[in-house]
Amino acid sequence: MKTLFKRFVYTLIVFVSIVLTYLGSAYILSRIATDKEINTTNDITIYISTNGVHTDIVVPIKNEDYDWSKEVLFSHTKLQDTNMNYLAMGWGDKGFYLETPTWSDLKFSVAFNATFGLGSTAIHATFYKNMQENETCKKITISSDQYKRLIKYIVDSFQKNATDHFIHIKTKANYSHMDAFYEANGKYSAFKTCNTWANNALKACGQKACLWTPFDTGIFLKYE
Repeated sequence: MKTLFKRFVYTLIVFVSIVLTYLGSAYILSRIATDKEINTTNDITIYISTNGVHTDIVVPIKNEDYDWSKEVLFSHTKLQDTNMNYLAMGWGDKGFYLETPTWSDLKFSVAFNATFGLGSTAIHATFYKNMQENETCKKITISSDQYKRLIKYIVDSFQKNATDHFIHIKTKANYSHMDAFYEANGKYSAFKTCNTWANNALKACGQKACLWTPFDTGIFLKYE
């Protein structure tokens, strides 16, 4: 019994140490900012938005650089309303997106697979008519060149079919009447989360970002 107890205590100490190291690293590295590119033009308005946990990148649905509605189809949403101006996109674990509408629905298997990169990923896309800037939604203006780099980053995150189109996930697990899910590339884990993806999107287009962050807090501190 003493040996088993010692093993339990040792395992608990190791687990707590790993968690504290992870949280400490996340706090420190998320407070270190990468520099914003200077001497650029303000051609295009994008947004970052959060629901308190998850960060989305919000882009204009269509401009001279790219038309997202050709791949993220209005017909994939329940309402199919084409009178929209913005598209919010977030990358994350497919199990979380489709099987966990609320935290009370979270299964151990989903959490385990997501933490250790064992599951597949998806992109959640939501159409909006207007964006309202507030504490959970921040406006960023970027150049056309920077936007093209952001487009490439996001497009490369989508899985493509044999004809090079985004792969729509048919599901009833939608969050609203104007959203849809798509198969994504990459593996979600404790070190590459939805917020890490969004943070890297900001880096890709030369904007202020965290050195690394698994949480949304560090990102939005840069845009207070």
